[in-house]
Amino acid sequence: MKAIVQDRYGSADVLELRDIAAPVVGDADVLVRVLAAGCGPDIWHLMTGQPYLARLMVGFRKPKVGVRGWDVAGRVEAVGSGVTGFQPGDEVMGIVEGSFAELAIARPDKLAPKPARLTIEQAAAVPISGVTALQALRDKAGVQPGHKVLIIGAAGGVGSLAVQLARAFGAEVTGVCSTTKMDLVRSIGAHRVIDYTREDFTDGQRRWEVIVDTAGRRPLAQLRRALTRTGTLVIVGGDGGGPWTGGFFRGVLRAPLVSVFVGQKLRGLNARVNQEDLRTVGELIEAGKLTPVIDRTYPLVETPEALRHLERGHPGGKVIITI
Repeated sequence: MKAIVQDRYGSADVLELRDIAAPVVGDADVLVRVLAAGCGPDIWHLMTGQPYLARLMVGFRKPKVGVRGWDVAGRVEAVGSGVTGFQPGDEVMGIVEGSFAELAIARPDKLAPKPARLTIEQAAAVPISGVTALQALRDKAGVQPGHKVLIIGAAGGVGSLAVQLARAFGAEVTGVCSTTKMDLVRSIGAHRVIDYTREDFTDGQRRWEVIVDTAGRRPLAQLRRALTRTGTLVIVGGDGGGPWTGGFFRGVLRAPLVSVFVGQKLRGLNARVNQEDLRTVGELIEAGKLTPVIDRTYPLVETPEALRHLERGHPGGKVIITI
């Protein structure tokens, strides 16, 4: 089968389209025929091996898993003898190790049915971004109807779904994005949109009960000025902070430590994709409350260019690889 493989860390030039052996299905496995795969900052971090701290888990000198890709949407090809709930022909979405390939092995608890109202490309934009947005707003922030919520990076893969989720939860939503993305953020349901290139939303003149920061580039002190005294900040992902640790210490250590001494709740989020949350997001999609936004699609052979596009700037929605 064909797959995008990397043998070393580096720029998009390290990604190669190769013929490799097809995976073998174990008793507890689901073999998925990949039709589309999501391509986001997580892929860029694995490709480059940055922050370097992450190499302790993903491979010090080179990636432990050579095939790139996590988000997947496709069709069940075969199931192991111990698998229930899925059968060949089912359309599914979820996460696998190595979705930039024609076939991939998935765990059943990391898959859910593909929402019927979505295209296969839209479904590939959902798993990581949708579950991350859900866990940030529901679990970490406890968003309730009437809450004033600020989404930083509102046009991105996570941010665009977070805007819609917060709106579905009954919150008053403000999205932060660049000038060119303002119409997009309005179109997905934000009550207000702030252009961060022209307006400082951390000047203390306005405050929100919940802030979800998907960009990771502003100091905690600035973000705290935009929070109410008992508000909640959720830091998504690990961007910012330099090539060695990225935003790890900011979200996982520093933010919770500061929370001990102030009334505000400052929390990092490392989302865990699971079937229950995938199904919850899928139900919200079927109800018409969520629609993933796609920035661009690239065929498998052009995966390196997709990563270069991600590196050049902030996409409006998710970048998708089609197989």
